[in-house]
Amino acid sequence: MKTIFFVLAFVFLSMFSFAQNQTNPNLEIEQKEVIKNSAYQLFPTQNYWTFIKLDTRNGKMWQVHFTVEDDAFNGELILNSIPLVDEEKEVNGRFTLYPTNNMYNFLLLDQIDGNVYQVQWSMEEKYRGVIPIY
Repeated sequence: MKTIFFVLAFVFLSMFSFAQNQTNPNLEIEQKEVIKNSAYQLFPTQNYWTFIKLDTRNGKMWQVHFTVEDDAFNGELILNSIPLVDEEKEVNGRFTLYPTNNMYNFLLLDQIDGNVYQVQWSMEEKYRGVIPIY
């Protein structure tokens, strides 16, 4: 009797946990379409409190910090304030970021021209920046 009870409990819990992990495939498609056509995207870093905000039209970027503590920094720091393309060449989704194995570095790709830039974020201004890779 105990064996049957444990087997049924295991089966029930397995089905319940499997049902909780299912995602709505339509929601994923909708999110990808929004991301594909959006002017701005947030990219996570390996730092829990830090994201990179990218203007996908022109390559401008900001380091975004959030916090739950009153005395910690909460806001945006400029990574690149200069557009990487002329205004008439701006297109939503033109630029995208790729993480590297170094948590402070990303690669920025111009998906139209193929230009690549090294992006480095840091709390210290002297270590932040965008460098073209030729």
